[in-house]
Amino acid sequence: MAFADSSETLTCLNCQNTSADAGAVKGEHNFCWVCIDCVLDKQRGVSTPHECRAGERLVGERRIQEVGRHGSFITCTYCVHASVPAVKSCVMCEASLCDTHLTVHSKSPEHILIEPTTALRNRKCSVHKKILEYYCTSDATCVCVSCILFGDHRGHRVETFDVVSRRKKTRLKNDLKKLFSRSEETEKQRQTLQTQKAEVLGKTSGATERVTALFRQIRRQLDALEKKVLSEVSKQDEQMSVSVSKLIEQLELQKDELSQKMSYIEELCNKADPLVILQEQESERADFCGSEVGAADPKVCQDGQIYKVACMDEGLIAVTLHKGLCDIIASIMGGLNIHGAADLLLNVHTAGNDIQISGDLKAASWSQINQNYPEKSERFQYDQVLSTRSFSSGQHFWEVETSETGVWFMGMCYPSVDRKGRQSWIGDNNKSWCLRRYDNVQYSVIHDGKWLQLPHSVSCHILGIYLDYEAGQLSFYELRDPIRHLHTFTATFAEPLHVAFSVYKAWVRISN
Repeated sequence: MAFADSSETLTCLNCQNTSADAGAVKGEHNFCWVCIDCVLDKQRGVSTPHECRAGERLVGERRIQEVGRHGSFITCTYCVHASVPAVKSCVMCEASLCDTHLTVHSKSPEHILIEPTTALRNRKCSVHKKILEYYCTSDATCVCVSCILFGDHRGHRVETFDVVSRRKKTRLKNDLKKLFSRSEETEKQRQTLQTQKAEVLGKTSGATERVTALFRQIRRQLDALEKKVLSEVSKQDEQMSVSVSKLIEQLELQKDELSQKMSYIEELCNKADPLVILQEQESERADFCGSEVGAADPKVCQDGQIYKVACMDEGLIAVTLHKGLCDIIASIMGGLNIHGAADLLLNVHTAGNDIQISGDLKAASWSQINQNYPEKSERFQYDQVLSTRSFSSGQHFWEVETSETGVWFMGMCYPSVDRKGRQSWIGDNNKSWCLRRYDNVQYSVIHDGKWLQLPHSVSCHILGIYLDYEAGQLSFYELRDPIRHLHTFTATFAEPLHVAFSVYKAWVRISN
């Protein structure tokens, strides 16, 4: 490496320091001896002479290209002729350093080196311009030595960054564990929902297939019934046509016979010989005088009234149609395994004295008059009543008609529910589930004393109750068009269930 002597003060191109001891290499670049020694140390063992910083620049450019592939970078503060990536930043100097400048940088403790950053000013006290080294726990802020000794934080409790940082890391690790636990739980919930979603999709797909098959079956049965009824109509039409045609033929023959007799009598009336007329009358008297002239066939008329021989048997058609439709409904309902309310009656022995039960045991209404029912252990103290029948399996559906005013409760309960006291009200214990309507305004659902007001406004006075005992579902619907779902209770039923009603200034009726 060739150097040019010079007695003048030169500025090192590398570190920007001025020195009379600086030398110049070929290429007319000035470097101090410290930087030259540094480069020589790095190139020890390399035979190629160092003529200028072109090699260093190429290395820097390669490093820039490498960093550029991964995003932006912070450049060395002192490399003014090339954008060389910094490897460290000095808080004291507020400068970023490349590998070369880092080797010649001050090693004193005051010069704290950190990872490259542009936010060096944030690491100094804005008041005293000194490095932030402590944390004031009283004010929860970072401070410098001057802040502690004679600044605003004098006398405050302070700790070093290391102590506070370790404590915060410990807290963060605990938070991380909690977050990890929550993340795992969230993932489990997500997987559970995914499983439920798949189950729901499977159920909806199965329901779609079942409904499609059901209506296909209904259409086949309706088509068969239609053919049967139309066949009966066609049969009657043919029978009536034949019958009427025969009667018409008989009447035409009778008319011809009468026409012949009328012509013969007219001929006699036109003869002038009395003897001939009298003799003819005596001989033919039995033919046209022995019976009433022009009498109608008794098969066709009686007392002058024509029989309605052409009347269709509409009763037979109606009975055929009714029986066919009933058979279809019975077949479909049997396939659905849903039982109706034909045999669902109210148990008058459970009715409170403020409830009046109808004669058909289908309706319950509130009464101001005490009914004075006989005292029984199963009788409710308040205005409530249960059904005679209980359900411990299967799927069941009932329609219930309600009054437009007053308060009513409808639902189901175990037979072991209390009959006296506040806990005997349906919904106010863990043995009953019910829907409540208040003054035709709003719905609520109640179980175990917990009330939930539903967002639905009252829009119908015919409701449906659906029970799937094995699935543990009790659902309520408004039977309007379209049907509206109100609420579904989900539980594991442990006892048979009775239908339960409670009314106040209202009435309810079980529809068949």
